[in-house]
Amino acid sequence: MNEKFNQVDTKEIELPETTFSRDIETKVFQSIVFKALNKIEGIHLVSKGLIDSLLGRDAQESFSAIHIEQDQKQHSVSVKLEVNIKFGIAIPEKSEEIQSKIIEDVSKYTGLHVSSVHVIFKNLLSEVAATEADEDDDDEDELETIVNNEEEYEGF
Repeated sequence: MNEKFNQVDTKEIELPETTFSRDIETKVFQSIVFKALNKIEGIHLVSKGLIDSLLGRDAQESFSAIHIEQDQKQHSVSVKLEVNIKFGIAIPEKSEEIQSKIIEDVSKYTGLHVSSVHVIFKNLLSEVAATEADEDDDDEDELETIVNNEEEYEGF
């Protein structure tokens, strides 16, 4: 019986390719984006929602303003985030800064291609609100806004 195996050329045996896989949870991407945004002046993530407040989740735990979509076939990720911006800051330049920083950090830490970064500017922060936010980022839900999407302006 051993003679049969001795006669078989090992080059004729095809071994299956080794497959490597890695799964990165959405929370990991959200944490990377959150850390990147903390390094950028003049913006703050949109505050946590009512459900998160009722359940006692803090803003860092829920990441409700950071949405991630992974494309396993293309080995890429797309990011969508909602931020408030301090009044007086040019939105196009700040948007480019945010997008560049997120692309740099996500690519660096995950090795994945970032296919898109969609930044949604939800509100303008007044000077008072921006100062309070800089002092205490945990109280984002108490920020005053110049423009509030829920309220209608009756002027003009």
